[in-house]
Amino acid sequence: MKEYKAAKKRIIVSVGESIRIIRELQELSQNQLSHITGIPQATISAIENDRVQLGVERAKILARALKVHPGVLVFPGWELPNEIAA
Repeated sequence: MKEYKAAKKRIIVSVGESIRIIRELQELSQNQLSHITGIPQATISAIENDRVQLGVERAKILARALKVHPGVLVFPGWELPNEIAA
């Protein structure tokens, strides 16, 4: 068992999926997020389903409403190199 190395558990999520996950973790509906941001609910749905690109300005607005850094939304799978993360 000395040679055993635990596998990393990872899933790949799209930008839209990351927004949906964060929104749902905060128990917000698309309508509530629309009301907070001023972004139409249909547009939020299209972003979450990857039919519309997020864009920088929308990323800033959504990040502010979801209380996360815009980079969390724009780069959902990005990891810091070990020497920086430590």
